[in-house]
Amino acid sequence: MLDLPSIPPIGRFAPSPTGELHLGSLTTALASYCHIKSLGGKWLLRIEDTDTARCSTQFSEQIIMDLEMLGMLWDGDIVYQSERVDIYNDYLSSSLKPLTYGCQCSRKTLEHYWQEQISLKEQASQNDNFDANDKLHYRQRYPRCCITANLTRDQHKLRLQLPNYAIGFRDGIQGMQWANPQQVLGDMVARRQNGMINYILAASIDDGLQGVTHIMRGLDILPMTSAQISILNAANLPAIEQWYHLPLICHADGQKLSKQNLAQPIDTRNPSALITLALQLLKQQPVDVDTPDRMLKQAIAQWDNAALHGQQHIALPLHTDRTS
Repeated sequence: MLDLPSIPPIGRFAPSPTGELHLGSLTTALASYCHIKSLGGKWLLRIEDTDTARCSTQFSEQIIMDLEMLGMLWDGDIVYQSERVDIYNDYLSSSLKPLTYGCQCSRKTLEHYWQEQISLKEQASQNDNFDANDKLHYRQRYPRCCITANLTRDQHKLRLQLPNYAIGFRDGIQGMQWANPQQVLGDMVARRQNGMINYILAASIDDGLQGVTHIMRGLDILPMTSAQISILNAANLPAIEQWYHLPLICHADGQKLSKQNLAQPIDTRNPSALITLALQLLKQQPVDVDTPDRMLKQAIAQWDNAALHGQQHIALPLHTDRTS
């Protein structure tokens, strides 16, 4: 019997350079690195800079330098999504084309439509039990005003129809998940009128083309996973074998640590202390304080997802500086 060469698992870290790494993004990078290396796999670095208005080369360079200082070195070349727009447009003009259509609806137009529909719903129910959560969900789905308008694809935003059925997948940290991508995202904007490509579309195509098998990322991306599964399938790209969505790092008051909440950049002048803190937050066994390379080798050897199972939030220690 012929022995076929085994294909190593492939993971990735895919930051958006809209700011520098903070403690939350550091824990995601460290978790994805240690996990895939514990499996004997490759770890890729992809800079997700399709949002040219918010992304900066300065932030990209700083992220790369921080990872180098922390000893988390990637395999192969860095991929920049800003250099791959033609690839995404090729998919939108080929395998994904039957699912797309032009759309001219502005946010103002949609907000007016939703307000009218909510008012009609409240009047029909003859009470006020149409609460804030109902209204938020109502706004998430595009009402398909333009699906039969036959608008030109290159002069309007392009929407992608997502399937209207439940998709299930087993998450290695959060357990079994079910979601209907049409109910969650509706017909999502795949490409804006200015040519900017949607985040989850670009990420899906790149994950498929790069042969990514294991995705470990933050829990805030979990709602988009069923859409990503749908896009990979529609584009005839390989499916992701394993999903892992990490609990979110939060301050003691419950606020998520994020760039939007002005989380301060990490300071890599003491990389060993950062690695120690990140492993503590990830509930991993402590490692000996040493050079980043030696600490990472020990962390890889000890890596265990079980400590994170079912957790959705991890609070920063009370004495952790909010600007760390």
